[in-house]
Formats: sequence, structure tokens, C-alpha cells
Amino acid sequence: MVVIMKIILAKPRGFCAGVKRAIAVVNRALEKYGKPIYVLHEIVHNTHVVKELADKGAIFVETLEEIPTGSITIFSAHGVARSVEEKAQALGLHTIDATCPLVSRVHRRVARLNKIGYDVLIIGHKKHPEVEGTLGRAHGRAHVLSSSEDIERLQVEDPERVGYVTQTTLSMDDAGELIGLLKQKYPNIDIPDRTDICYATQNRQGAVRTLAGEVDLFLVVGSKNSSNSNRLREVAANRGVNAYLIDTANEIEPGWLNGVTSIGITAGASAPEILVEEVVDLLGEHGFTNVKEMEGTEEHTRFGLPELPDFS
Repeated sequence: MVVIMKIILAKPRGFCAGVKRAIAVVNRALEKYGKPIYVLHEIVHNTHVVKELADKGAIFVETLEEIPTGSITIFSAHGVARSVEEKAQALGLHTIDATCPLVSRVHRRVARLNKIGYDVLIIGHKKHPEVEGTLGRAHGRAHVLSSSEDIERLQVEDPERVGYVTQTTLSMDDAGELIGLLKQKYPNIDIPDRTDICYATQNRQGAVRTLAGEVDLFLVVGSKNSSNSNRLREVAANRGVNAYLIDTANEIEPGWLNGVTSIGITAGASAPEILVEEVVDLLGEHGFTNVKEMEGTEEHTRFGLPELPDFS
């Protein structure tokens, strides 16, 4: 009997609207102002994207103090604290904000809740740049919660005046569990009108959840520091399929393919499609030549670009 070795591509996968916007901001800034352009932290969490932009003249730094006075400085898609904006101004930097609009929406909710005297509960991964930026938008009491233990220990000023937000790239399963615990502890907790977990995160996790039951192996293309890519791998693994997060095709180990006849592939929201194509090409050399894309959600979300000022 002939065994068909197949690849099924998740849909949707790869770049989301916020990532496309952030990359476009850097490219347009390079075109308008010339190089170098400084970017505080990685513009998005993908080594391929960062290298490509660095080759064009973007310089990625971890602190504002590394940037010469008067330089063009871009804040990454993950957003920054108000104190970072204030420090940049004090250092004489010309700043452009590439924060994802969906992250900015979370920032506005934090400010609104604090304004009416609420404790803000931020569900997310401690020390992640997005969470740090969101925490830094608080004008009052705010707490980062990453686990059920954090919720058990949590003390607020008034249990009747609390509200939550979430990191936009969380696992929907994990976030749902923590939100459930918060609702038990604070029955009158203020909830967002719609989930803070972004549409792209939800769609990509949903596609992996559907596809995981159809394949023997799942490969997630994305960098190790990408939260949404890590969550995609976890979603697949939680469905009982061997799942690996890879930055490039070169990280695939031949032993993973032993006894495998079907492979699911997706890409995190910050991973370009060219990396998926390279994975497909490499797997083709191992006999996986039947490639198809699953039926899935069509994404039409687009975010406009910020106007680039004429700094002088």
C-alpha cells in the first residue's frame, strides 16, 4: 500500500495586521528619514524580521540611553509605559509609536478603570514587554497575574471595584481558566466588552486546535521569545500531538519525522510566510510532497499607519 506523506497548512497563519503595521512603520521611517533608525526592543518578536530590518539600517536597542540625542526612535508593537515616553522626551529623542492598536485599546481600558478608582488586574506573563507596557499605563493600583497562585494571594482595596485586562497574545484556554478564578473571587468584576486576546491570536489558536486532531506532528514557525508562537505550540501539544516551535527549517530534527505521515504547519503572528515555505521545501525532500491548506478564517483586518512627523 502506498503511504501518502502530506502537509496541511493552518489557516490563518503568520503575520497579523499589527505586525504588518509595525514593520511598515520601520520601513517607511527608513525611507523618509534615512538610516539609522533606532527601535526600542525588537519591533516584533521574530529573528528573521529583526535581521532583515537591521540590514536596511534599523538599530535595535534595549535602553533609551543607547540612542544618540536627536535620533529617530520607534517604540515596538508591544507598547511602552508612559515613563518610557517621558524619558525619551527628556533625552531629546524623536519618537514614533508603532504600538499595535489592539494593545493601545487595552492601555485605554487600564486608564479608564484607574480613573474610576478600580484596581486593574492584568492577566499576562510577568516581564513580557507588552505586559510591562500595559502595567506602565496604570494611573493607580494595578497587579499582574500569571497563575492561580497569584490570584489566591491577590489583595485589592475594594473587592467590588476591580476590573481585568489581558495580554493580547495569551492562550485562550489559560486566560479562560484565570478569568474563571477571578470571577469566583470577585463576582462583580468589571469585564471587557470583548476579549482583549486579539483576533489573530484567537484565529490562529482555533486553526491549530482544529488541525491538531488530523496530523501526527505539528510544527510552529516562530521565534522562541514570541508569546503567541509559544501558545500555538502549547495548543497543539495539549491536543496530544507532538509539537515543536522552530525559528527556521534548519531546526527540524530528522528523528521527529520517524513514523510520521501527516504534518500540520502554522506560523506565529510575527513570522513571515517565507519561513513556512522553507519548511515545506525541506519536508518535501523527506517525501512530504502532498501539500494543502485547511479551510479556515479569512482575515481582512487592516490598520492604518501613523503619520510620520517632519522632525526638525
